[in-house]
Amino acid sequence: MKIKLDENLGAKVQEVFSRAGHDVETVHDEGLAGSSDEIIHKASQNEGRILITLDHDFGNILRFPPDRSAGIVLIENPVHTDYPLLISLAMEAAEKLKTHEIAGKLWIVQAGRIRERPAWSEEDDF
Repeated sequence: MKIKLDENLGAKVQEVFSRAGHDVETVHDEGLAGSSDEIIHKASQNEGRILITLDHDFGNILRFPPDRSAGIVLIENPVHTDYPLLISLAMEAAEKLKTHEIAGKLWIVQAGRIRERPAWSEEDDF
């Protein structure tokens, strides 16, 4: 899979996805560090890359509709200082991407589970 890592994820997370066989680019390497979320989302769309992030703003499916993307993976690390947990969550996502379709979806990766949220549509019932 083609992946774009947000600037809040470092070299070790990049290594996790690369070792799993994914084609990984980073926001930092592309000179997009410090760019708005909209610019990063658009770059991911234009490149057909799944966006991997810790930024909860990308969980807003009205602002960043997953159906207009290759997919969004939001890794939820409840304790931001728990680096081993972050690596474990990244490994779980990297493996799941090998066998499950994410295009047009938002995945929320948490300890012990991955929640999948399809894009909202005006036809959805509430």
